[in-house]
Amino acid sequence: MAAAAGKAAMERHQSIDAQLRLLAPGKVSEDDKLVEYDALLVDRFLDILQDLHGPHLREFVQECYELSAEYENDRDEARLDELGRKLTSLPPGDSIVVSSSFSHMLNLANLAEEVQIAHRRRIKLKRGDFADEASAPTESDIEETLKRLVTQLGKSREEVFDALKNQTVDLVFTAHPTQSVRRSLLQKHGRIRNCLRQLYAKDITADDKQELDEALQREIQAAFRTDEIRRTPPTPQDEMRAGMSYFHETIWKGVPKFLRRIDTALKNIGINERLPYNAPLIQFSSWMGGDRDGNPRVTPEVTRDVCLLARMMAANLYFSQIEDLMFELSMWRCSDELRIRADDLHRSSRKAAKHYIEFWKQIPPNEPYRVILGGVRDKLYYTRERTRHLLTTGVSEIPEEATFTNVEEFLEPLELCYRSLCACGDKPIADGSLLDFLRQVSTFGLALVKLDIRQESDRHTDVLDAITTYLGIGSYAEWSEEKRQDWLLSELRGKRPLFGPDLPQTEEIADVLGTFHVLAELPADCFGAYIISMATAPSDVLAVELLQRECHIKQPLRVVPLFEKLADLEAAPAAVARLFSIDWYMNRINGKQEVMIGYSDSGKDAGRLSAAWQMYKAQEELVKVAKHYGVKLTMFHGRGGTVGRGGGPSHLAILSQPPDTIHGSLRVTVQGEVIEHSFGEEHLCFRTLQRFTAATLEHGMHPPISPKPEWRALMDEMAVVATKEYRSIVFKEPRFVEYFRSVSSPLF
Repeated sequence: MAAAAGKAAMERHQSIDAQLRLLAPGKVSEDDKLVEYDALLVDRFLDILQDLHGPHLREFVQECYELSAEYENDRDEARLDELGRKLTSLPPGDSIVVSSSFSHMLNLANLAEEVQIAHRRRIKLKRGDFADEASAPTESDIEETLKRLVTQLGKSREEVFDALKNQTVDLVFTAHPTQSVRRSLLQKHGRIRNCLRQLYAKDITADDKQELDEALQREIQAAFRTDEIRRTPPTPQDEMRAGMSYFHETIWKGVPKFLRRIDTALKNIGINERLPYNAPLIQFSSWMGGDRDGNPRVTPEVTRDVCLLARMMAANLYFSQIEDLMFELSMWRCSDELRIRADDLHRSSRKAAKHYIEFWKQIPPNEPYRVILGGVRDKLYYTRERTRHLLTTGVSEIPEEATFTNVEEFLEPLELCYRSLCACGDKPIADGSLLDFLRQVSTFGLALVKLDIRQESDRHTDVLDAITTYLGIGSYAEWSEEKRQDWLLSELRGKRPLFGPDLPQTEEIADVLGTFHVLAELPADCFGAYIISMATAPSDVLAVELLQRECHIKQPLRVVPLFEKLADLEAAPAAVARLFSIDWYMNRINGKQEVMIGYSDSGKDAGRLSAAWQMYKAQEELVKVAKHYGVKLTMFHGRGGTVGRGGGPSHLAILSQPPDTIHGSLRVTVQGEVIEHSFGEEHLCFRTLQRFTAATLEHGMHPPISPKPEWRALMDEMAVVATKEYRSIVFKEPRFVEYFRSVSSPLF
């Protein structure tokens, strides 16, 4: 048996070697490569199928596979009939294996195509040739963008540098359940892609081929043996862990790598200055555990848990990396400022021994950087452990002063080390791992991501209605918009508390107030924006401002109205204008406002064309309103994953936004399976960061032209017709639901 297995392995190795020889550069076309990639994966899978289920099933699957391919080529109905007869003749047990096999083979075919596309893209990038690539406009190379702005569009190098270091792209991860493939299976698919890419490398040795072939078979078999279906719905905490895994795997190291590429691109256009480590170029936020709009599983306890979990993950990532930094910064020359700090730290650490655990043996005085970073490591350890205790038990004996409580405190000793190295002539060393670490701290902070809170406006109305009813002044829900605004503003300008613990509360009201109490309890840097779904009027925003004050939130979250349906988008500019006309609110926002527009609900309401055109016009009008009141407006784009929910090429989507709507500041959601496609692998992460950064810069420095009047008239006419036709089918056709269920059934 062992001899037979050895012989089979040798035959497989000879087979792969023959296939690799076929792919010698210059002898095989790109399309032939795709065929070879696919053939290799299918061949390995059929070997596995034979080992697991016997030669009869391998032969059966291979015959069906060939019949399918032949029918695809010649559309001969006889082949289709033969395939149908073969499949219906199977016993039930074999039917399950065969159907699973074909599902797996389709996945392998997709993986082969992805590897081929990535290979073709690399070749195109090396050649700088995109003439025959239909997808070329959807990609943005940061260096090419910088060069085009300077050489073709007449921008000065200084203008480009200033715009770049001041712009912000905030990518907001959301947990919408559009990712149908399990994370464990996605990881296996990623390893299959990696094996395939390495097998076709030019400098691969015979031993490497054999080892990679064995690894490829293992991963294919592991994927085949993995259940494709998630049997239990994920909890919000599970969704958050899945989302945060991308930070651990690709984003954490991908951000400093990308920022270094920007440094190189700047140098290549004549800017001999690095991007400042604290430039807010890339930021990350999340809705996982904060989006409670229609999701009863997202409770105040869940919000608290995901915030603490993210902080613990951030501290752990920093803690594991500080060791390497300490090992690297072994030099003895330092500034007087750093020497004094190192001596003080030595003395204070001995005095505070009852609170601190020494992680290093006595560091020699001639290694002052290690002393400073050792203190940082201590605080990171205690930051992580205190957060872990709070997460698991709700209390911790570790004193807060032993931890980092804000990012400025974390950055200060790192900045000290950077200044000292530069002062002593060691700037090249300072611009190495230390600069990368500074950029990570500046990007991710102590919270890893900032959690947005999203709640529907009616839920806030219910809370305020309970308060006014309790106070005996009427029903807030029944008041007009003017009366609501008058009452809200009078309370916001006053100081009296509105309610106490004796306020009668339903479960829904307790949930809303509990969320605000969590916002008050946790550090302010855990949170980003408070999004109000179905916002229609200024009172929706003022209601959240009042509830934040009543729940004693020391640093209130910025409040962001979300306009989703077609009518809400049309009314959005007038609603925002009324909001800006309120003196109290203008003093509150300090000249900055964020507005979110929803792609999914507007598309479902009016159809894609009408929704896209109305969002375009709404943004134009919102910008005019903001300019009139002297407010800097940030547009938050709630894009979905599919085209029907606002998905599509990010680069083109950004460049097609109306003039003056981005101005170096962009927020956009990254939903469901789009997270995997954007950040699932290192090269995907790099391309995603590059795409958003380059397109945002290009739009800000070279905005598109406004549509001509005749174009607008035509679009208005088309939108009316499109909305009418869309609604006649989706809302008025009684058979539509039956049709929709049929075409979206898993059987098809």
